[in-house]
Amino acid sequence: MSRRASPGRLVPFRFTSAPDRLIVAPTDLRIADPYIAEEFHLGRFPLAGRILVCEGVSPFELDGPTPGFDAALHGFRWLRHLRAADSDAAFQDARLLTEDWISLFGRRQSGVAWDPDVTAQRLIAWLSHSPIILKNMDRAFYKRFIKSIALQIRYLRRIAGGAPDGEVRFRVRIALAMASLATPASATRIKSAARALDNEIARQILPDGGHISRNPHASLALLADLLPLRQTYLNLGHTPPSKLVTSIDRMFQALRFFRHTEGTLALFNGARALPADRLLSVLRYDETAGQPLRHAPQLKYQRLSNSDTIVIADTGSLPPVELSTEAGAGCLSFEMSSGRNRFIVNAGAPAYYHAEYSRLSRTTAAHSTLTIGDNSSATMSTSTFLGPMMINGPKVVEYDRTDDSSGRQGFVARHDGYAKTFGLIHERSIQLSADGNIISGRDRLLAAGKQAPGDTDLSATVRFHIHPSIEVTRDPKNNVVLKAPDGEYWTFFCPNPAPVVEDDVFFADLVGPRRSEQIALTIPARADVAVGWTLVRTPVRREDPDG
Repeated sequence: MSRRASPGRLVPFRFTSAPDRLIVAPTDLRIADPYIAEEFHLGRFPLAGRILVCEGVSPFELDGPTPGFDAALHGFRWLRHLRAADSDAAFQDARLLTEDWISLFGRRQSGVAWDPDVTAQRLIAWLSHSPIILKNMDRAFYKRFIKSIALQIRYLRRIAGGAPDGEVRFRVRIALAMASLATPASATRIKSAARALDNEIARQILPDGGHISRNPHASLALLADLLPLRQTYLNLGHTPPSKLVTSIDRMFQALRFFRHTEGTLALFNGARALPADRLLSVLRYDETAGQPLRHAPQLKYQRLSNSDTIVIADTGSLPPVELSTEAGAGCLSFEMSSGRNRFIVNAGAPAYYHAEYSRLSRTTAAHSTLTIGDNSSATMSTSTFLGPMMINGPKVVEYDRTDDSSGRQGFVARHDGYAKTFGLIHERSIQLSADGNIISGRDRLLAAGKQAPGDTDLSATVRFHIHPSIEVTRDPKNNVVLKAPDGEYWTFFCPNPAPVVEDDVFFADLVGPRRSEQIALTIPARADVAVGWTLVRTPVRREDPDG
C-alpha cells in the first residue's frame, strides 16, 4: 500500500518539547472540503444541514440550531476540513477552537459534549488531527491538550460497558483501542482494549459482514474508523485484534452486497443519504474484490443481479429491540437500480435528524412493499423510557431462492406482520430475467393458518416509490413509464388493478426531503387476493448529436 493511500500511516510530530506523549496520528478517511474551512474562518459553521453564524463569538458559546448540529460541532469530525485547507489560518482555527472547547467543556462531563458517541468521535478526531491542532504550539497548551485527551479516555473507559448498544458502543471501543496505540500505554492496556474491541466485533458483525442493526450504512460508518485502526496496529508492530482483519473483509463484502449500480447504498433500516464518493473513499481499501453475494444469510436480504440490473430486498425480521431505534417497518420491501440510475427506492431516513420526517420514514408506507390500510407491519414505541424502538413486528419471515439454470434469479418470501391484527400473511415473489431486462413480481395475501381474517372492508396497497431523478409518464396504453436522465426507460405493467401515480416524498436526499412520485396498486385486503406486476427495460434512447 502506498504511503499516500495508507489509512494508518505515521505522522511525525514537531514540538518544542514532550513529543513522546503522542505516538501516532491515524489518518481520517472521510471526505474533506477546504472550502468549508474557509467558511469556518469567516465565522460560519455549516454542520448537520444547518449553518451557525458566530459573528466573532466562539461557536461553543452559542446554542446550536439543532441537537444534530451540536453533536457534530462537539464531535470535531470537521477538523478534517481544516487539515485539507493546509494553511496557517486553518491550523490556527483548529488550535483556537480546540482551546475553546477545553476551556468551556473540558471538565463539565454532561450534556451533548459528553454524549458517549460524541466523545468517541471527538477523541478519534483529536488523535487523527493532532498534528494541526499542535502545530507551532507552546508547551502549556500541549500539556492541556494531552491532559484533556487523558480525561476523555478515562471517561470512555468508565462508561463503555453501559454505552448505548450498537454503533455507539462499537465506536467507543474503537476510540479506546486507538487511544491505547496513540498515547503511551502498557502492553496490558493495549491488549485489554484490543480484547474488548474483539468482543464487540464478534457480537455486532454477523458472519456475512453485516451489522446486527441491519442498517447497510452501519458497516460503512464503522469501517471509516476500523481501517485506520488496523493500519495503526500494523505500523507500530502490534498484532491487531484477532477478529479485526477478518471482520473488515466481511464488512466490505456486505457493502458490495448493498451497493447499487450508480454507487450508492440501498435504503433499509435507517440508512440515509450519503455522497457516492464517501463510499468510494472506503471501498478503495477493499482488497477482497469478490462478486457480491446473492443472499446475505444472517442479515436476511436478497440480491438479484443480471447484466446491469440490481434488485435488493429485505426478507428479514426486525433487528434486536434495543438496536431498532432507527429501523423501519419495511419487511419485503425492495429497491431496484439499472445502469447509472436508481428507479425503485424506499423513502429512506432524512440525512439530518427531523423528528416527524424520521417517524414517517420508518412506516411501512414509506417502503416499496404492501400495507394494509394505514397500518405498518411493525409499530414504533411511544414510551419515553424505551425511546423510538420498533415493536410488534413480523415474528416469522420465510424465504426461498428460486434461481434456475437459465440464469434467472428470484425469491419467494412471506411475513406475518399483519397476522395478529388482520389474520393475513403477505407473500411476495420477484424474478429477474437472465438478461436483466424483465422484473416480474407478485404480491399475495394468505390466511394466517386457522386464524380468521379480520376486517375485510379494508384495502391493501402495494407501493413502488420512484427516485426523484426519474421522470414518470404514461405510454399510449396508459402503462407507467419511468425515464432516467440518461434516457433509459423502464415500463411498469399491471393489468388489474390499474396502476395509479401519486405524489410522494423522498426523505433520503442530501439537500433534504424532495418531492417525488410513487406507483400504487390497491387490492382488497382478503385472503387469496393477489396482484402481478412487471417492469420491462426499453433500450436506451440515444440522442442524435446532429439534432
